[in-house]
Amino acid sequence: MAHPAWLAPTTYAKLRHRFVWLDAFDSPIRASLLGELKRGDAELSDRSQAELHLVIDSGLAPETFRVSGENPTVVAGGDPAGLLYGFFRWLTGNPDELSTGRVHAPAIPIRMVDHWDNVDIHPVMGQVERGYAGSSLFYDDGRLRWNLDRVDDYARLLASVGINAVCLNNVNVHATETTLLTTRLEWVERLARHFRAWGVRVHLSVNFASPIVLGKLDTCDPLAPTVQQWWDAVTDEVYARIPDFGGYVVKADSEGQPGPFAYQRTHADGANLLARAVARHGGRVHWRCFVYNHRQDWRDRSTDRARAAYDHFIGLDGDFDAEVILQIKHGPIDFQIREPVSPLLAAMPHTAVGLEVQLTQEYTGQQRHICYLPQRWAEQVLDFRPWGDERAQWEVVAGRGPGSRPGSIVAVANVGTDEFWTGHPFAQANLYGYGRLAWDPTSDPSAILDDWIRSTFAPLPTVHEALRSMILDSCDLYESYTAPLGVGFMVTPGNHYGPNIDGYEYSPWGTYHFADRDGIGVDRTSTSGSGYTTQYHQPWSTLYDSVDTCPTELLLFFHHVAWNHRLPDGTTVAQHIYDIHFGGVEAVKRLCETWQELRGQIEPTTYDRVSLLLSEQLANAGQWCDTLTSYVWRHSGIPDSDQRPLY
Repeated sequence: MAHPAWLAPTTYAKLRHRFVWLDAFDSPIRASLLGELKRGDAELSDRSQAELHLVIDSGLAPETFRVSGENPTVVAGGDPAGLLYGFFRWLTGNPDELSTGRVHAPAIPIRMVDHWDNVDIHPVMGQVERGYAGSSLFYDDGRLRWNLDRVDDYARLLASVGINAVCLNNVNVHATETTLLTTRLEWVERLARHFRAWGVRVHLSVNFASPIVLGKLDTCDPLAPTVQQWWDAVTDEVYARIPDFGGYVVKADSEGQPGPFAYQRTHADGANLLARAVARHGGRVHWRCFVYNHRQDWRDRSTDRARAAYDHFIGLDGDFDAEVILQIKHGPIDFQIREPVSPLLAAMPHTAVGLEVQLTQEYTGQQRHICYLPQRWAEQVLDFRPWGDERAQWEVVAGRGPGSRPGSIVAVANVGTDEFWTGHPFAQANLYGYGRLAWDPTSDPSAILDDWIRSTFAPLPTVHEALRSMILDSCDLYESYTAPLGVGFMVTPGNHYGPNIDGYEYSPWGTYHFADRDGIGVDRTSTSGSGYTTQYHQPWSTLYDSVDTCPTELLLFFHHVAWNHRLPDGTTVAQHIYDIHFGGVEAVKRLCETWQELRGQIEPTTYDRVSLLLSEQLANAGQWCDTLTSYVWRHSGIPDSDQRPLY
């Protein structure tokens, strides 16, 4: 049985002993709302005591809602989806935050989760690529699961936090799995019915070479008329069976995936090919910008992976059709615990852009370590000011700038068959927080966490504070005992878990730290380095370019410095690494102690799972500490001033 997550039975106490008026309207969402009311034993009635009215208000825009009054309390939605969102926010949100009578509208129109699920079990990647939470919710070794009840439960969780789109298969789509477009389309149709009842539109990741693989054409040249005709015909069939199909997600010319480069065409040519197929149906194409040279010579310091997305796409602004959204990772490398914001997000004023974040914790503890990502997304990405003025990064994504097009926000996830959905019970907070921030990027992530704790655990105040203290700043803690000062990627090749300082240092993947006996870090400056800093607007370009003004937490991302280089607090880089790593392990020990004090106050299955994972986190933190501090000592010759022993 799946864990109820933040929709725990105690949450529905607000519905008990209420009489509810639910508007009549023609939508499968109405049946979903009726099911929710039954969970709270609420009665449908027109009696005038302790009433809750759920109504459609044509004066409100689609997806918006308003909560007003006390008896009756009226939740009004601009459409069925808006009413659904309003009901869940009334049920699980903070009453003060709802503000009586205020209209709540999503800031970003498309709020999507991309799954890394494989239809067939891949010999390397398995059923779910980077699968840290069990197997696929959708597929079981080449077949659609016969029982899709858990898909209903999952769609309900997504809807409860305002997520309205899902991609059903791996962005690294393999040739055999392109048949979801054709012979396996019935599966997509069935899944769409389950998600539709919760206001979620399904999307598919497609392989650019599908006309060759499926259509037996001899080309997939985006300018070939036969290729456009093939995509038009296939897309028409998809929409004939799934009228509310959301569109396509494409990874092309990246990490071995086929794309338009093979025909000397641009990414705009490739994206527009698919955009013209979905345009007449109201669909969109999410075209990923994760394009870089993954066959790099590590000795060639003129090639910088961080530059790649910007260099590939900057000359194409204005060339993309209106139905194209460029899906851009929030940082220029690959979801590291600390990266600067990708400069490409603010460099395409005439193109819709989608901000991509990662829920799977591939490089942030793999759902074995506590790492509350919404805190990082809010502070480092969504609120980043790309021009140094009042306009935040989320406003660019929302299309609020001059000439901008509204885009999307996308999270790469591997929610699966694990009892707790996400492997670590606390990783549920990342999914919950993602939905809340996608709806309102100005939300306070600490308040979001409070809502999640209250809805999931219904704890006593002392327990609530203990959980809050363990989770809120957990990303800072994870960073303290792993890759320091923005250097990133010091992980074991392949599984990306645990320390291997030089694991990728001499590989073709372009993820280097260039440590030697003299220093560490990547020179990305305009004067002596790769020039990556010039991709930013002012004031960031100048700020990052100088070792004296570069933020300490990003120092090694932008600069190669000596081991004895002094940070603003007076400590050397070497000593800083010693201090934060030893301190990080001690902090994890305190996490374990805090959790042990909650024995008997947390449901036993949850308590035991978290206990087991905290033991793993402590052991792994010690391994990181030993590996990093030993590495620094061997390379720098600078000893730890406190002479602390290894763990």
